Amino acid sequence: MVERRSGRTLELARFGAAAAWAVSSRLLSASSARGITNRFDIDAARPLLSALFLLFLLGVGFSLLEMIAKRPTSGRYVLGLPRRPSAGREWQIGAALGWGMVVVAVLPMALAGRLHTSFWTGPGTLKFMALNLLTLAVSSLIVEVVFRGYPFRCLISVMGPTGATLCMSVLFGLAQAVVNGATRTGIFVAIWMGIVFSIAWLRTHGLWLGWGMRFAWTASMGALFGLPVSGSDNSAILIQTVARGRSWLTGGEYGPEGAWFTAVALLLGLIVLVRVTRDYAWHYTHAPIIAGGYPMEAKPPAAHTAMEQQAQQAQQAGPAALVQILPTAPQSRSVNDPPPPPKPPPPPFPEE
Repeated sequence: MVERRSGRTLELARFGAAAAWAVSSRLLSASSARGITNRFDIDAARPLLSALFLLFLLGVGFSLLEMIAKRPTSGRYVLGLPRRPSAGREWQIGAALGWGMVVVAVLPMALAGRLHTSFWTGPGTLKFMALNLLTLAVSSLIVEVVFRGYPFRCLISVMGPTGATLCMSVLFGLAQAVVNGATRTGIFVAIWMGIVFSIAWLRTHGLWLGWGMRFAWTASMGALFGLPVSGSDNSAILIQTVARGRSWLTGGEYGPEGAWFTAVALLLGLIVLVRVTRDYAWHYTHAPIIAGGYPMEAKPPAAHTAMEQQAQQAQQAGPAALVQILPTAPQSRSVNDPPPPPKPPPPPFPEE
């Protein structure tokens, strides 16, 4: 019992250190990116550089925590991206799920005529679009690493999967409120979204699926439909859309992530998620089956073993001599006796 408590205390300390390192790394990466972009006059690349620096710092910090715990690890492990044959397939499934949930959330607005879209085709649009998508790919991975990666695994060791899921989902909702100014509905949707994405990790024990979902969710909502993402319209480059209507459907200025109907889209996505990850849950989350009982192989008799050894020794000594097998003779005489005289023919049939 004492060892279990000390182990939980250590895991809780690692979770606190990981969370503190994530906050510090965010500030440090933003400062570093600002200095470099100002020095070389590349302000357009600042979000991408900041995301890359943050991802690098997270990997270094989490690896140091594992080294302190004297547990061998790798950068892929601490980032939650294990090497596996189905990694690409998981990412694609996650991207399809994320895109599908956004379509379900946005489609009622489009059918009701609440979306008003405009296009911007200025110089360098495609370049900014490609840079924006690359930034979204890295930043979406960072979100999953922070909330469903190393700190999440530490918290599972302390309070189990259910408690860790609820705790990290609430923290994700509070972060949306503090950083992005989420409304009450937005906080609820963020918590519900955190639960869905946490289940994606629990079903696969990896971030490939969640990363694909997060990237497709953000890219579809911001870059494809031009709607605000968590209250920000920075992702809307080519298409810019304004949604007018009731907030329970459109989310108002905060975007669809502040609409109650988005929670329904997430629920439908969760149902599909559970169904399409059955094989992954079996292969990556279940403990291997170990045969029980006792071995039942019977040993051969000693005489049989001795005969086999004699046969092996005879084969090693040389080929066996040929043995001629004579035909068997009747029991009434010997082989050397002369043949018996022929029997007389039977008498003819009597005449009538």
